[in-house]
Amino acid sequence: MLDPEFWSNTEAAQEIINQANQLKAVYHTFKELEAKYEDLEVMYEMVKEDDDPEYVDELAEKTAEFTEALEKYELTMLLNGPHDKSNAILEIHPGAGGTESQDWGSMLFRMYTRWADKKGFDVETLDYQSGDEAGIKSVTILIKGLNAYGYLRSERGVHRLVRISPFDSAGRRHTSFCSVDVMPEIAADDAEIEVNPDDLRVDTYRASGAGGQHINKTSSAIRITHIPTGIVVASQAQRSQFQNRDTAMGMLKAKLFQRQEEEREKELAAIRGEQKEIGWGSQIRSYVFHPYSMVKDHRSGYETGNVQAVMDGDLDAFIDAYLKKTMDQEEA
Repeated sequence: MLDPEFWSNTEAAQEIINQANQLKAVYHTFKELEAKYEDLEVMYEMVKEDDDPEYVDELAEKTAEFTEALEKYELTMLLNGPHDKSNAILEIHPGAGGTESQDWGSMLFRMYTRWADKKGFDVETLDYQSGDEAGIKSVTILIKGLNAYGYLRSERGVHRLVRISPFDSAGRRHTSFCSVDVMPEIAADDAEIEVNPDDLRVDTYRASGAGGQHINKTSSAIRITHIPTGIVVASQAQRSQFQNRDTAMGMLKAKLFQRQEEEREKELAAIRGEQKEIGWGSQIRSYVFHPYSMVKDHRSGYETGNVQAVMDGDLDAFIDAYLKKTMDQEEA
């Protein structure tokens, strides 16, 4: 950082600083855990010498707190996939059902934004398509922070909502679906993912929707179609066509990377003889508002009755349960 050339590329320099700060946070967390463990040892010796019930209760409470903090730290350290530490691109697409499903999409958008805020992550809206009457037709956000992709890859799949619809004058119960897609952020100039320019169709259009203060009303938004695969990406959040094109190319490469990973997983599943259903019926999580309150993850089995807390971004317990389950499967 003392190199005079360090700030010649402001964006790259800021990225290095962010990574350094994230590594410092990991180190400081380790040192805090180390200090807490030493305190527990001292407290344990006190209990051995003086079996005071007050000391025993305090030791039990501090031990439980330390165990929880240690498990979270271990999970962070086990996020060692090639892109786990990367920023995450998260897309939400409502299923069939019109306004009801589009409103569910906006609820999920709020939930993930709240979760990111609680983690201290930054959120940037890359593309936002408003619903016809309420909610969203689709939204793409970039969540920036250490291990953002490692955590959020557990959210990829179909999310199911059961509630009394506020859009139904008869007050009937409705079931809605949204798909959530999560990819690691990949730079537009990443050489590992090759894209033939002849395979692309690039369209410009005028930005619209609730994309934030950086949405401008000129025809600077970019939509890129990858003709061989049919993948479509769009960016409207940046100030210029060039910036939006760069962002969209990064999103395209992320989708192509994900496609490669899916093919690899299918090949491994075929070798192991696994059968996996794909479709709206294979939801990963259900959010039930009526006739009872419950959010249940169908992969890990974790559930909670505090629906409001989940919708306010309390997702860590679901993410931790999924990561523990997948790690146990990998070790088995």
